[in-house]
Amino acid sequence: MDQNLFASFNVPMMLGIPLVMLIIPFPTMLISSPNKLINNRLSSLQQWLIQLTLKQMMTAHSTKGRTWSLMLMALITFIALNNLLGMTPYAFTPTTQLSMNLAMAIPLWAATVLTGLRFKTKAALAHFLPQGTPMPLIPMLVIIETISLFIQPIALAVRLTANITAGHLLMHLLGGTTLTLLSSYISSSMITIVIIILLIMLELGVALIQAYVFTLLVSLYLHDNS
Repeated sequence: MDQNLFASFNVPMMLGIPLVMLIIPFPTMLISSPNKLINNRLSSLQQWLIQLTLKQMMTAHSTKGRTWSLMLMALITFIALNNLLGMTPYAFTPTTQLSMNLAMAIPLWAATVLTGLRFKTKAALAHFLPQGTPMPLIPMLVIIETISLFIQPIALAVRLTANITAGHLLMHLLGGTTLTLLSSYISSSMITIVIIILLIMLELGVALIQAYVFTLLVSLYLHDNS
């Protein structure tokens, strides 16, 4: 058993060159392009899921907010496929890297904030100071609201990183325990194998849910600023 629990989260290297840039685009190859007049079952399922997700996220948006539809669908597809990539044996999960998640969260958050400052300047600035605030509390509330605004992209990235990393660590620990029990207590190892199977099913759901939550929060930030 590997004693370093976080070894599986290290970026793979070859000749000192990080391979993460080759790993990240790999899941997009799993998406089939509808190049036929009649779609097959996989293409039909993909289109149905895209339409369902798009309808749920963009219903409350204005016309200006709906221009982000393509970007948000590309984002949720990218995150979901990269999360699922980590569920395959001996694979690297790019979304366990906080730096990558911050690289996604910060530009999207900044774009929504700049959109609000450009098209809804008064409403965007009004968020820093709720109506009816007593005069002595105005400086404190402005500071608190400013801090909460700048914490949003950090919370986005940390949430995704923590949820994906926690599941992988738990599977790593249970897998090592199962290998240890197989040599001495076969009946107990069967119980841990069943738990691992259930945990894998749970992690598949978490991988998709976390992609949806990340994109939904970006959509909500956009809704507040458009």
